Amino acid sequence: MTSKSQTQKENKILLELRNVKKHFPVKRGLLSKTVATVKAVDGVDLEVFSGETIGLVGESGCGKSTLGRTILRLHPITSGSVLFNNQDVHQIKGKALKHFRRSAQLIFQDPYASLNPRMTVGSIIEEPMIIHRDPVTKKERTAWVEDLIRLVGLPEYMRHRYPHELSGGQRQRVGVARAIALKPSLIVCDEPVSALDVSIQAQVLNLLEDLRNEFNLTYIFIAHDLAVVKHISDRVAVMYLGHIVELAKSDDLYTKPLHPYTQALLSAVPIPDPVIEKTRKRTTVEGELPTPLNPPSGCVFHTRCPMAIDKCKIEVPELTEMKQGHKVACIRAHEWAS
Repeated sequence: MTSKSQTQKENKILLELRNVKKHFPVKRGLLSKTVATVKAVDGVDLEVFSGETIGLVGESGCGKSTLGRTILRLHPITSGSVLFNNQDVHQIKGKALKHFRRSAQLIFQDPYASLNPRMTVGSIIEEPMIIHRDPVTKKERTAWVEDLIRLVGLPEYMRHRYPHELSGGQRQRVGVARAIALKPSLIVCDEPVSALDVSIQAQVLNLLEDLRNEFNLTYIFIAHDLAVVKHISDRVAVMYLGHIVELAKSDDLYTKPLHPYTQALLSAVPIPDPVIEKTRKRTTVEGELPTPLNPPSGCVFHTRCPMAIDKCKIEVPELTEMKQGHKVACIRAHEWAS
């Protein structure tokens, strides 16, 4: 794998999230009266640096994909702000919004459902160029489509194929080519390899890494597979029930996680060595994931945390820097941070 991106200090902040919340109303009855609210994302602060890959992990239902789509303005924000190059994404209009649409793209989880079955591969990749009129001429667009197909590792003749004629890995490469067609600076990767075989996953991850280095891309990489995130990410943010509970450089998070939830996630990852696997200390959590319709008071993780105290039921922990570049939202984190 290629080397990690430059340190954060050498890069500018490309994206900044300030207390981002995305709540979905639950409506019932003939008058569609709001009877409850799903707090999918509930107060996220995050800085993303230009040229880095930041992993976003957590179990299903924690708000990862919702956060990614809110960043891209595919979901209207409930409150807070998403700043892209110091512009509030949810406030801009006209030319500024069109420029943002060019600069921020999405790679979908399902490499088949995200491609139009009635369009050829070439037409799928060319479509965003036509919409944004870049390049302007048909000849220039055709040449760039051919270059993109080559860049993502597909043979040129596949430009005339339809999605159903391609394998899952090939379809995802088409999705990657479409995402970089307008030369964006930010790409949200919404579990882009979870539907692929393990051997194909590695190929797509290496492709993403190569493209990042070639085009100076910034990735928000959403996944639930911790091994995949470790492979590609410079920093990792761990989400639980709409909150970021830990944020650190990839190596720091995997060698010494501070939040009990992160410790439990890493404990669930099997180790190939049977001796180490048998003797290592595990952190486990009990019970079911609470519903975002009615999240727990205080620390949202206290109902499942093996280290919770009475204070955790009342006080909401802030995401605090315990060590350089290592932040955690836990009342007791200072006890094992040293």
